[in-house]
Amino acid sequence: MPQIPEKIHELTVGQLSARSGAAVSALHFYESKGLISSRRTSGNQRRYTRDTLRRVAFVRAAQRVGIPLATIRDALAELPEERTPTHEDWARLSEAWRSELDERIRQLNRLRDHLTDCIGCGCLSLDSCVLSNPDDAFGERMAGSRLMVERGRARRG
Repeated sequence: MPQIPEKIHELTVGQLSARSGAAVSALHFYESKGLISSRRTSGNQRRYTRDTLRRVAFVRAAQRVGIPLATIRDALAELPEERTPTHEDWARLSEAWRSELDERIRQLNRLRDHLTDCIGCGCLSLDSCVLSNPDDAFGERMAGSRLMVERGRARRG
């Protein structure tokens, strides 16, 4: 991995890509979504501050666990500008996502536990399938063909 000399305070997009492992196109995308920022040189080339490396690492880690980009952008907006975020900064941001991740893990465990039943059954029945209708949520509101009528109204509305 290429090392960045301490005296270099800004990185080109190629250097940022090489150091972060993110493709140049991903970095441009992150910038277009407000996740990272750069300044432009007189030749219109992007230059990133060194702390952008940590921001890119944070974005990629958050994406891997399924955090939406808008949520990541809002979290990054809370970080200090022009300094590398501290461990405490990252801990504060990631703590806010813990309950959301716990719920996703619960849903994935449920999916895993019922997947064999679903594949064995093959019906994918909207009124009884534990995957299409978890915890019989539809059954609590109504039964029978009215479910299909309600779904049709939801699509038009």
